[in-house]
Amino acid sequence: MVHIHYDFSLVIASIVVAILACYFTISLEQLLFRGLGQKYEKMLLIISGLMLGAAIWCMHFAGMLACHLPADYSFDYGLTFVSYVIAFMASTFAIWLTTRETLPFGRLVLGAVLMGMGIAGMHYTGLMGLVVNQHRLYYDPLLTIFSVLIAIAGAGLTFWLTFKYKNAAQKKLMIKISLVLMMALTIVGMHYVGMGAIVFYAIAADQPVTHYQTGQGLILLCVILVTSLIFLAALCVAVMEQKLEIRNKQLSKANRELANQAVQDNLTKLPNRLFLAEYSHFLFTDHRYSDNKIAFIYIDLDRFKAVNDVFGHHVGDQLLVQLATRIQHHLKQNEKLLRIGGDEFLMVLEQATIDQAIAKAEQLLGQIQGSFLIAGKEINISCSIGIAMYPDHGNNLQDLLINADAAMLMSKYQGRNTYSVFSYSVDQQETKSQTKLINDLYKAVEEQQFVLFYQPKFTTQNYAICGVEALIRWNHPSLGMLTPNMFISGAEKTGLIIQMGYWALEQACKQIQIWERNESNYFPLAVNLSAVQFEHKHLFSTLENLFNQYQINPNHLAIEITESTAMHHVDSTIRSFERLRQMGIRLAIDDFGTGHSSFLYLKNLPVDELKIDREFIRDLAVGSKDEMILESIIQLAIKLGLVVTAEGVETPMQADILTRLGCQQLQGFLLGMPMDVKRLEKMDKALFT
Repeated sequence: MVHIHYDFSLVIASIVVAILACYFTISLEQLLFRGLGQKYEKMLLIISGLMLGAAIWCMHFAGMLACHLPADYSFDYGLTFVSYVIAFMASTFAIWLTTRETLPFGRLVLGAVLMGMGIAGMHYTGLMGLVVNQHRLYYDPLLTIFSVLIAIAGAGLTFWLTFKYKNAAQKKLMIKISLVLMMALTIVGMHYVGMGAIVFYAIAADQPVTHYQTGQGLILLCVILVTSLIFLAALCVAVMEQKLEIRNKQLSKANRELANQAVQDNLTKLPNRLFLAEYSHFLFTDHRYSDNKIAFIYIDLDRFKAVNDVFGHHVGDQLLVQLATRIQHHLKQNEKLLRIGGDEFLMVLEQATIDQAIAKAEQLLGQIQGSFLIAGKEINISCSIGIAMYPDHGNNLQDLLINADAAMLMSKYQGRNTYSVFSYSVDQQETKSQTKLINDLYKAVEEQQFVLFYQPKFTTQNYAICGVEALIRWNHPSLGMLTPNMFISGAEKTGLIIQMGYWALEQACKQIQIWERNESNYFPLAVNLSAVQFEHKHLFSTLENLFNQYQINPNHLAIEITESTAMHHVDSTIRSFERLRQMGIRLAIDDFGTGHSSFLYLKNLPVDELKIDREFIRDLAVGSKDEMILESIIQLAIKLGLVVTAEGVETPMQADILTRLGCQQLQGFLLGMPMDVKRLEKMDKALFT
């Protein structure tokens, strides 16, 4: 048996040839196929296949020439040419495969098998063309199979890594070199393992030649060991890369879902306010390069709360989903629907005139008016729409939304189920101002930007002060001192009236404590309570805590309740009044005559004072109907044991008539306007002197 001895200089030369061939392959794919069209692709594919096949074929024969064979040898030119054809076909296939856009797993496996068999076929066909005098070639089956598996596995790993890092290899030289070495190792490893599988038998003898030269077994063992280790390492890296890639895809998908959820409404899957901020920025930026106007159509469902109350919130949610789906089916390319609140939607028309926006609003009214069938129930609903145009009605998103909302509220005032276009009218400007004030009101409550003014009441006998009424004022940072009629309704809508009311009660108790220590007699100090606060569950406990904290006489505090509030739930009002009376607090009915009360109810209310509304006083004259009505009210109230106070007294004639009719107390601008504590005390001293 004669084993093979190698010329190491030729071995190194063969490895260099393999590396250069692989480098040529990757560089050719990057430089030529990325920038040229299909016109030259086939021609370049054939040329590069011929050149790469020749390079691999040369590496193979350089490796064969590195062997010290046992006798003279020659080549069969036909088989040698066939081996080159096989190398050409395998090289052409490899270049074609790496230039595809995608590499599915099936194509990867098929490509690895075909390329591996091509390299092995080229190698063993070339060996078949090798003719050694007086010797016959035999192959070790295990090493032969191992060499073929090396070719297939190496080709598969090379294809996968080449495709995976083909973009990165253009930017990073180290990645490119790694791919080149992987490809070269496949060819070299397969070749020398295949060469190690050869056994030469002498033809003249019955037994194989036993002479062999040392070093061949060590070289073969090293080649097999190094090749196996590198392939194993490459396989481990490939598996880890595959797992990391799967994990990265999962993370990327999760991140995309989270990003979508952040800008998407959970119920209707429509874009939300966060998306609107980014979307509007894009629209406004794009508008700089065109003169197209943008329509913002604000949609608010009418009486949607009634749907939730009657049918349940689950039906209301389904109504919103069906409504969103119905509108989306009719959206055009330049139209987008968003949900910006509970039952509030916004449609944006990217390129629209005011006429197109109006036509779209009319279409929306018709779509929403159609019946919705939910859980076997037929539900009908309408909407109110407001339209604002960019840039005519605002240069930023906030102003456009405010103006569109103001136009929508105008539609509500006009009877609902209609649309309005924003205009700078007095009503819409007032609505816009109210919206801004309500927004500022939250900060005002947090920072306690309020102060109490006091309007005195006077006796009709000598016009002496017989008590004061606390009136809240808002010291707005930019608008100055605001009266209650400008913000109380907004405070009631938002629920802030409760915090404001408790603040006013505490300030009143503080002031009572000061006056008690100074022995000033401005009692009782009356505080108005809204209907919301009068029915609030913490009212009595709050009052008890205030009395304990400031140690004041409860009889010095009076609480005024409007007539409509008192008559809202008469039985509940009576119980609340009795408990307040037990605490020692004085009680008064404010704005008497504006509601629907009667003395039949009034006689059952444990109150101390009746305040006649200013509407009866405004047109009061001698012999007028107002005088007759007032006379009846005053006389009946006195007989019920109530103190009667007239509000809004502004003329001496009104004061004289009320005094003659028996009214005990007067309050109005004629005698004293609302004022701060210092002015009140100063006025009292002037009256005293």
